[in-house]
Amino acid sequence: MDADPPAFRGAPLPLFAAAETPSLGSHPSRDPHLHRIRTGVYTDAAGWAALPPWDRYLLRVHAFRLVNAGAVFSHESAAVLHGLPVFGHPRHIHLFDGRRARSLAYGDVRVHTSADRRRTVERDGIRCSPLADVVVDLARVLPPAFGLAVADAALRTGGITSTELNDLAAAQRNPRGRRKLDWVLARGALRSESVGESVSRAVVEWCGFPAADLQTEHRVAGRTYRSDLCWPEHRVIGEFDGWAKYDGHDPEAAATAVRAEKTREDALRRAGWRIARWDFAGALRVDGLRDALSAAGLPVVSRVDGRNLRYVGLNPRSE
Repeated sequence: MDADPPAFRGAPLPLFAAAETPSLGSHPSRDPHLHRIRTGVYTDAAGWAALPPWDRYLLRVHAFRLVNAGAVFSHESAAVLHGLPVFGHPRHIHLFDGRRARSLAYGDVRVHTSADRRRTVERDGIRCSPLADVVVDLARVLPPAFGLAVADAALRTGGITSTELNDLAAAQRNPRGRRKLDWVLARGALRSESVGESVSRAVVEWCGFPAADLQTEHRVAGRTYRSDLCWPEHRVIGEFDGWAKYDGHDPEAAATAVRAEKTREDALRRAGWRIARWDFAGALRVDGLRDALSAAGLPVVSRVDGRNLRYVGLNPRSE
């Protein structure tokens, strides 16, 4: 596609090389106001403590690049730069070096190579794997529900298409994780609007429920409402709650959002829809999503995939 890829993400906090830190008269490691990201690189300790895990990881990536200007990032390290989701705090910095005969690891760094020729992209002076390569690489190694969330997020950017992802996967010789990769690419959807919705779609399938329509519009009493997941033949709507719209820092806005949601659901119920709601924890635990849909009357129509359900939220690549 001709569309521009998503903007690369800058460091969420200032970084200081040891010689540039604001510490006076002592080594920066002794300054309680500084936190060491890696050897010779520091940031504000209070700011670090306040960051969510994915932004801590993003800062680690920028810190590595500060002292390794020629690094080419891959996997989760490239994903977080592209603005794609990562899950928890990834354990390793991932690099790509096509000149190597085999991959290697040292400390918290993993260096990958490939039997296939790879491109790199550069944005804002940072080199990393292209968007499509990141999706395919992570679909091979992440838990499938998380791989699906990465693919959906990349498709939403408009920077790649499903056809491009499938063509890239077909051209690669690497057999590792091929079954997971094929599963993800067969289900990637740009209409899935959040990580929670993507994970929920995987859990819906593994619970044996029928496949859902995504982002369906419902015309009710002269107004149009949109649902996250919908099963028209069963008159069931599934709603993933991300909670961001209920901002605790703005009670008035939160109250407005709650009232609007109630008005919407009342209208849909009067039109004959049954509504199931769950949050991200309920999807990862499975029972919150499964119980909500079962209570709404959605039938199980295929075999339950107990193995995938047991490991939905377990990601050995992150802390």
